[in-house]
Amino acid sequence: MASGNTKKHYTLKISFNSPVILTFTAICLAALILGQLTGGHTTRMFFSVYRSSLLNPLTYVRFIGHVFGHSGVSHFMGNIMLILVIGPLLEEKYGSADMIFLIVSTAIITGVVHFIFFPHVMLLGASGVAFAMILLASFTSIKDGSIPLTFILVFVLYIGEQVYDSIFVSDNISHLTHIIGGIIGAYFGRIGSKPQR
Repeated sequence: MASGNTKKHYTLKISFNSPVILTFTAICLAALILGQLTGGHTTRMFFSVYRSSLLNPLTYVRFIGHVFGHSGVSHFMGNIMLILVIGPLLEEKYGSADMIFLIVSTAIITGVVHFIFFPHVMLLGASGVAFAMILLASFTSIKDGSIPLTFILVFVLYIGEQVYDSIFVSDNISHLTHIIGGIIGAYFGRIGSKPQR
């Protein structure tokens, strides 16, 4: 009796596994390319936040749009690589709607705070979103409502470093945005995580 060919043939498929994170990344990339092509004009107009008239509709666009803007390729890569690593895991656990809520709320809160307290400085970049995701990710192992030790360590290391740098280091990084993003992620993780039994 002749034996048939029992080998299974697998085809390589690419899945759109994390629609919110991938769409966020695509918008950030498009904003970066537009900024490069226009000499930063579109970045300043749509993808950064700074003090401007409340009668200008673009002021409200920038309250969200600033998280999509980046000053250059290295700035973009630093934020997006982290988001691409953590984001899909969070989107799988919490769902796409919650990821949209996290991103938008982080954008609005950090944008408004910056608008009020730093009127002469332009803020852009997804680092606040990245920090929100880092702190949220540390909450994924909640059991019986207890606070994970990993969260405490992450909070102390990441937020503590940002507090230290904001006081003692002079650079162009918005440490306050990182701190606010981390607090938002921690709060979201605390109220959004369902205890495992």
